[in-house]
Amino acid sequence: MYCRQISIVQFKNLEELQVELSAKFNCFAGHNGAGKTNLLDAIYYLSFCKSFTNPIDTQNIRFGKDLFVIQGIYQLNGQKDTLYCGLRRGQRKVFKKNKKEYERLSDHIGHYPLVLLSPADGRLILGGSEDRRKFVDGVIAQYNKDYLYKLIQYNKALQQRNALLKIFAEKRRFDKESLEIWDEQLVSHGEYIYKERIKFFQAFLPVFRKYYTFLSGEKEVTDIIYDSTLHDADYSAQLQAATDKDRIAQHTTTGVHKDDLSFLIHNEPIKKFGSQGQQKSFIIALKLAQFVFTKQIKGYNPILLFDDIFDKLDALRVKQLMQLVSREDFGQVFVTDTHPERLEELFVSIPSECKIFFMDQGRIKHSKVLNNQAGENQQI
Repeated sequence: MYCRQISIVQFKNLEELQVELSAKFNCFAGHNGAGKTNLLDAIYYLSFCKSFTNPIDTQNIRFGKDLFVIQGIYQLNGQKDTLYCGLRRGQRKVFKKNKKEYERLSDHIGHYPLVLLSPADGRLILGGSEDRRKFVDGVIAQYNKDYLYKLIQYNKALQQRNALLKIFAEKRRFDKESLEIWDEQLVSHGEYIYKERIKFFQAFLPVFRKYYTFLSGEKEVTDIIYDSTLHDADYSAQLQAATDKDRIAQHTTTGVHKDDLSFLIHNEPIKKFGSQGQQKSFIIALKLAQFVFTKQIKGYNPILLFDDIFDKLDALRVKQLMQLVSREDFGQVFVTDTHPERLEELFVSIPSECKIFFMDQGRIKHSKVLNNQAGENQQI
């Protein structure tokens, strides 16, 4: 699967552009604020129906304008698909595939899988548990529609239960039967989510270790531990046991919305004991494992986005990574960088077609095609 063409109108600082894309490498070079990340964000929108930088849709409309439109032409399993995303101020977002509008945006998720690596991914290690849960949920939701549905329903029930606990505190009364209505939904959806996360980690962890070993040169031992209160007891029993605690706290204190991941290096938290280089390698290994794991289930390559890749690694490691993803078992790749000469130097030795687009003030000034077939492949 790959995106053949993307057209953008009034999206962030991108006024109007249309880009014919390579099926392999597409690089966007320019100063900060040139629109490189915004172009990647438009591609992200076509996979997830939302931005990876700003969750408020109307704020992604170009300043002073009334709407934005993103359209993409994709090649998937020998078929051409046209995707359309449009939003006008004061109206709901419209998303179409081959001119047919989706009734629910969630029905689109997973059909055009995508893996993003950006500077913001440092939150996976340094941020709170919500960032790590979002990573897990984002991977599973791209291949399991039931999981996405259960997750949406769980979060709705959680909001209702928390709202009810606040009402109980305000009115100084407690209605156990009203609370049990939401308990039943939390248990039903939560136990499914928990079991799917268990299955996911059993399959994901060996893939992650393989790629961390590749990036670190087989020097370090890493692990990911899935932490959940559901390891210890039945969820229904936990909710009942925590009722008094929940009433005092005025929110639900136990459940899969409290799950977390422990990222370890040599059995110690990488957040505290890992160097900056080790943390960066850990995050990249997570994303490469996400790619391979998703591909194994979907049966075709997700799109890879590397935003500001030189923020993550030194030049030698970037070259090693690009050589890896240039192989046939990886698909279309997008890369951004502030230094066009650095991109040219990098990709002149990569054995694959590469289009480099030079951007300034939200526009593509010119482009260059590199097509080197004589480089060396890094094996893994």
